[in-house]
Amino acid sequence: MLKNNLKYTLFVLLFIAVGCAKRGSITGGLKDTIAPVLKISFPKNFSTNFEGNEIKLVFDENVKLKNLNKQLIISPPMKNEPLILPTTASKTISITIKDTLQPNTTYSFNFGQSIADNNEGNPLNQFQYVFSTGDYIDSLSLGGSVKSAYDKEVEPFVSVMLYEVNDSFKDSIIYTQNPRYVTNTLDSLKTFRLDNLKPGKYLLVAMKDYNSNNKYNPKTDKIGFNKGFITIPNDTLYELELFTETLPFKTFKPSQASGNRLLMGFEGKINSAAARPKIILKNNKDILSTVITKFPKKDSLQIWHKPIKADSLNLAVAKDQYETNFTFKIKDQKKDTLSISAIQTNNLKFRERFTLESKTPLISFQNSKISLTNNAKTEVPFTTEYDEFNQKLYFDFKKEPSEKYTFTILPGALIDFFEKSNDTLNYKLSTKSYSEMANLRVLLQNVQQFPIIVELTNSKGDILASEYSENGTTVDFNLLEPSVFSLRVIYDTNKNKEWDAGNYLEKRQAEEVIYSSKEISLHANFDWEEIFDLSLPYIPEPKKKTDKKK
Repeated sequence: MLKNNLKYTLFVLLFIAVGCAKRGSITGGLKDTIAPVLKISFPKNFSTNFEGNEIKLVFDENVKLKNLNKQLIISPPMKNEPLILPTTASKTISITIKDTLQPNTTYSFNFGQSIADNNEGNPLNQFQYVFSTGDYIDSLSLGGSVKSAYDKEVEPFVSVMLYEVNDSFKDSIIYTQNPRYVTNTLDSLKTFRLDNLKPGKYLLVAMKDYNSNNKYNPKTDKIGFNKGFITIPNDTLYELELFTETLPFKTFKPSQASGNRLLMGFEGKINSAAARPKIILKNNKDILSTVITKFPKKDSLQIWHKPIKADSLNLAVAKDQYETNFTFKIKDQKKDTLSISAIQTNNLKFRERFTLESKTPLISFQNSKISLTNNAKTEVPFTTEYDEFNQKLYFDFKKEPSEKYTFTILPGALIDFFEKSNDTLNYKLSTKSYSEMANLRVLLQNVQQFPIIVELTNSKGDILASEYSENGTTVDFNLLEPSVFSLRVIYDTNKNKEWDAGNYLEKRQAEEVIYSSKEISLHANFDWEEIFDLSLPYIPEPKKKTDKKK
């Protein structure tokens, strides 16, 4: 009886154990983190005297191709892209070359991170297939880094190119021909390396090639270049700075925007009234009175004219060496009318001027019909300045802390180009207390030249405050709105008080911009002194982790 009970008990325990085992989950072992391995290739990697047009790569497991159009770099570039198959998972990748290969040339297929195993997506990092149409593989290399000439960070996928300097070399080669060698910074690197190079003299160029055609288009692409030619072999690490060139001035056929305004697009740089082109608008032989202003946030000019009955008009444009004429039809349209709006609607910052924008250009303003009073109804003296090119009227006055102001603009104070005047306008503004503001003193070290522009920007690169220094190394930014700032210095080489891009054909680099590696967090009622050593390289601060449990 006891033996039977014991057998029964053991059976029940075994049943429970099996049941518990069924309820548990079966694990698949350790996650596969190993990249695919190339087992064999036909022809073999680093072959010489290559004559065919077919290449097969065989891997130890099924692989798939990811972002091949971005990741694959063929150097030297081929005029006709090779056919690479399959697009589905397979152990074999085939490459069919559709181009005539150059003699005695080493070719490199750098797949970047485009080859990955099918199951876990582990990439075969920077896999290269190399062959030569000659007797040997070129083995020299060149390296360096790419940065933005103006922004903190450079964009991903920047092409770095070498053009062979020989008897037929011309500077215009980057516009018309493929480079001899090319590589890419990919999506996470700022450095580059060109391998399998042959000895010689070269032009070194970096390009953000938005068209992906290995040719420079100044209208769309960014460029950086080494000013002089380089020779290989060379163990120098080169730094290339990318910028967008300022295009030569050019205008496009104007269009009629309203019954008294034309809109004309342009290329190039017009940043002030002094840089405007000379524009003459005619109705037959009669020259019409015009006002030229900038269309907000677009590369277009507004050409204001008095309403006129005509079938067509003629427009002549001249700037420096550029001249052109347009003849175009016009028709009766609704006319723009005077409208005034304020940039600031409540809070007026200590570092800014109260600003009015006019929808039509102003030609007259009478300060006698404008009053500014404080909270105690006391008159506050002010001065005005009109920026005709941007259609903005600025008011300057001494701002007191914790004060309320009222602007009253009586009828007839503002008269526009069409002799229309304003109705009564009232604007109420207030300032914060000094204790709500922050002050920053910047102590500059190792300034190489003057003048300089010292700027505070936000995370988007917007300029929040700017100071110009012609000789001083101590720069004060007082009464700042509390925020997190980035600090940068621009060497204003041509002394025009703004940053200027470079020019490839003129072999002129962009004006140098130096960023501080530290962000400055300023709080209310806070005075801070910041040392900025311009000789130190910019090193981005590590991104702070956010607490998701808040």
